[in-house]
Amino acid sequence: MFVFDPSYYRRCACRVPAVDGDGTPILLDDGKPKLRMLAANCPKLSQKGHGTWYFYFELEAGKGGRRQRVRRGGFATKNDAKKKAEEVYRDVLGGADVLTDATVGEDLHAWIERKKGLARTTKHGYAEHIDLYLEPHLGHIKRRDLRLRHIEALYDAIERENAERLLHHAKVVELEAARDAAHTAWVQAAGKVEERRAARRAYLDANAALREGRKGKRKITSAATMHRINATLRSFLGAGIKRGEYTTNWAAMVELPAVKRPKALVWTPERVEAWKRTGKKPSPVMVWTPEQTGEFLDYIGADRLRGMWQGFIFRGPRRGEMCALPWAEVSLTGSFFRISAQTVEIAYRQYDEDPKQDSVRTVTLDAQTREIWREWKAVQDREREQWSGENAWVDSGRVWTMENGEALHPDWISRRFHRLVELSGLPPIRLHDTRHLSATLALLGKADIKVVQERLGHSSRQITSDTYTSVLPQLLTAEAESTSAVVPRGAKKIPAQGEPRARKRAKKSSSRSPEPVPVGQTSG
Repeated sequence: MFVFDPSYYRRCACRVPAVDGDGTPILLDDGKPKLRMLAANCPKLSQKGHGTWYFYFELEAGKGGRRQRVRRGGFATKNDAKKKAEEVYRDVLGGADVLTDATVGEDLHAWIERKKGLARTTKHGYAEHIDLYLEPHLGHIKRRDLRLRHIEALYDAIERENAERLLHHAKVVELEAARDAAHTAWVQAAGKVEERRAARRAYLDANAALREGRKGKRKITSAATMHRINATLRSFLGAGIKRGEYTTNWAAMVELPAVKRPKALVWTPERVEAWKRTGKKPSPVMVWTPEQTGEFLDYIGADRLRGMWQGFIFRGPRRGEMCALPWAEVSLTGSFFRISAQTVEIAYRQYDEDPKQDSVRTVTLDAQTREIWREWKAVQDREREQWSGENAWVDSGRVWTMENGEALHPDWISRRFHRLVELSGLPPIRLHDTRHLSATLALLGKADIKVVQERLGHSSRQITSDTYTSVLPQLLTAEAESTSAVVPRGAKKIPAQGEPRARKRAKKSSSRSPEPVPVGQTSG
């Protein structure tokens, strides 16, 4: 074990003309004198504040008895140098490599290359965080110098960028309004040809300004995204600590804005009316009522892929799971299908992957959906016979395909669902919201939450209960009525509010029977 015995000294950056052994000035190629740094030999170092402080101390000998020395510098005072020396010494005791010049950026790329067992989408997310956030802000920092302040500065920079992007977004909205106004003026232009041409030119200019203004537009980095970025950084530093490259997981100490999970809401008549008036959704996650769901299913009755939409709504699979579903995993006689694969999309390219262990499951088909899927199989068989010759059938083995047998692209399914919802005139929901809808309908049908959890492929019933169920108005009404019904009520009533007490007593007295008068006496 080495002894911690640091040495401290000062040096500066003052330069003087260099000379050779006989005192002759050394000149550069352009004839100018070559300068050399005085460093620790500057006569001005005796003056207060001149130069900066450095330290060094010896480490244990390396391989072959090679000498190893830690050196740091650039400190304003000797006390600063002492504090840094003690900090570096603690890092050495913690097992950190304080001699390396490796940067955080180099370590990040080496780390992502070592992650061979990651799912493709997870690895893509990590790589995106590295390219867009971590390397630009932390990549230049040496591994040995990384501290909490650098991580906090990263998120401060993200928030500053968000402020700039908000201004950019507002400017784009202004340009869109100007473009729309110019287009309306052009359409409504009347009179001389020159006036119509001027209106058209104004519209073209406004449209060009909008295209130019949209350049470089980037999404706002939400609080949820910041948490995901920090999770990536935390995983990276955790792996670095295991390898002895880092001593502290600074990402675990960062305080980030709280993330509010969006609550799934039901499209009640009042919310539908507000949406029609303003065009705004009350929540990012919305589900239909049973009546609205039935209206949508009736509307798509003639759609080629109505069986797939019905499967999404009643069985709740994920988009990628439905894309990858093969006929080999569907039993129309046993009324079930097994989810054991998924299709993921990265930059519009499709990849087939195994789902998470909790997501491998068998889902039972209801009788109605089973019959619709049986009809769909017959439709697909007819399409297989129709495609021949140059337009040969593509035998993908998938349940849901294009007319030529090619597997459906996940993004195409989302866009097609969005278009059908738009055409139906119903309030908007996303394709993923059908999982919320499926869980909500099951809750209304009094299904056990554990059964719903297993059908949706969640790791715990808490996730299903908190995230994928919305309380329908019917359930709220039933709960309110059942709560008030448990309290027994009598015939007595509280006197009308505002009635004088004397009057109440008078009413009470007059309602009593008169007391009997003794014989021989008169009343009053």
